[in-house]
Amino acid sequence: MTATTTPYDRDALLDRHAGAVRHTVRGSRAAIACLMLVLAYLIYAWFAFDIPRLIATAEPQRAVLLATDSVVHKVHVTKGLRNPGFEVAVEGERTATYETPPPWVEADANAEQVFIDLGDGYTVSIDGTQVTMTGPETEPIRVTPGEDGVSIAYSGDKPDWVREGYNVQTESLVKFDARPTIDKRVQVTRSKIEVHRYFFGWEHFFFPFDSELHGRSPGDLVDLAFSDERLDPEQSNLSLMFDTFWHNKEWQHRAVAIALLETVLMAVLGTFTAAFVGLPLAFAAAHTFNKVGVVRFALRRLFDFLRGIDMLIWSLIFIRAFGLGPLTGALAIAFTDTGTLGKLFSEALENIDKNQVEGVQATGANRWQRYRFGVIPQILPVFVSQGLYYLESNMRSATVIGALGAGGIGLMLVETMRTSRDWENTLYIIILTILLVVAMDAVSGWLRRRLIQG
Repeated sequence: MTATTTPYDRDALLDRHAGAVRHTVRGSRAAIACLMLVLAYLIYAWFAFDIPRLIATAEPQRAVLLATDSVVHKVHVTKGLRNPGFEVAVEGERTATYETPPPWVEADANAEQVFIDLGDGYTVSIDGTQVTMTGPETEPIRVTPGEDGVSIAYSGDKPDWVREGYNVQTESLVKFDARPTIDKRVQVTRSKIEVHRYFFGWEHFFFPFDSELHGRSPGDLVDLAFSDERLDPEQSNLSLMFDTFWHNKEWQHRAVAIALLETVLMAVLGTFTAAFVGLPLAFAAAHTFNKVGVVRFALRRLFDFLRGIDMLIWSLIFIRAFGLGPLTGALAIAFTDTGTLGKLFSEALENIDKNQVEGVQATGANRWQRYRFGVIPQILPVFVSQGLYYLESNMRSATVIGALGAGGIGLMLVETMRTSRDWENTLYIIILTILLVVAMDAVSGWLRRRLIQG
């Protein structure tokens, strides 16, 4: 027997269908409205932040050069014209000057005839003051510096990797700058001829250029470490290797290690101070342990005040009060995290299970015993997790605070960036900072498991 739909049922179905359609339309309109608001905000931000100008003035090539400079080093071949002289030096440093030029540089006794092999088919010949540059697919380019500037003669079309410096006042060329690839560069001015060749790796990372250990292979160093013949009569060869590495003036391994230790101490001292101060204040700010509303209100506003001022602002305040040093960084971390941890701890205390506290009280325990056996076991996982998390976070924050003058690895990082030439040292410090954060994450994870899980 087939069931039939009554007019009443059909009208009800139509009403429900119409209602569903209206609901769907309203939801679609709301979604479209939200999407249009987001789109309008993005358009506003695009022009408010002047993104078109930033894109137009961006120099991606400069970013590539800086990134390259952080993983390579260059050897300068320089011939002076106003102050006659010829030298081959790593990074142009006089303390890293070759007494005998490397194999890819050939020069006569007076450096009147010089031949430089830049690799990949590019060569530079210097005949007196005339420079001739050739390439695998480039016709010879001859550059002759003079008193009024430089003259450039192209055998073919001008390559796109050549730049000419032009003096508007004298209406003459004053500089020739050629960079066929990122690892080769030739510059000629009225005062000097300079050729750069780049090599992968950090120069003199282990031993300085003027050290007698420089240039030795790993096998030679191993043999030397266990050899009875001492390079320095006052210490063993192994001790000499470590001492030379540890006091490397260019890379400053000892100073970097001390700065890392200062950063760790800054973060640990600030975080633990905040935790120890925030815990008793959290008990006084929780309504389950303190019935005086005025005190709770005052403490909560204190937490808001401490964490409402950014850590960097606290750091600037304490730098003016106590001067530069790790103490200012530790105080900045302690003040900010006291407000944050105090709020988190008080909320955890307000959410404890009262039955466990009442059970401990039923055994005849006094007030402090109820806290010890009824409250602490419940909030310990939260306290440990939050404390260790902020300890990890403060490792990064201590680096930023140190850059403002609080010391530590952050200050060294800023100093290397200000020179605009020691980018390999900058990358070295960044890598060590990342490794420090990773190590702290591993240690805090192990501590969390040991303290919470047993």
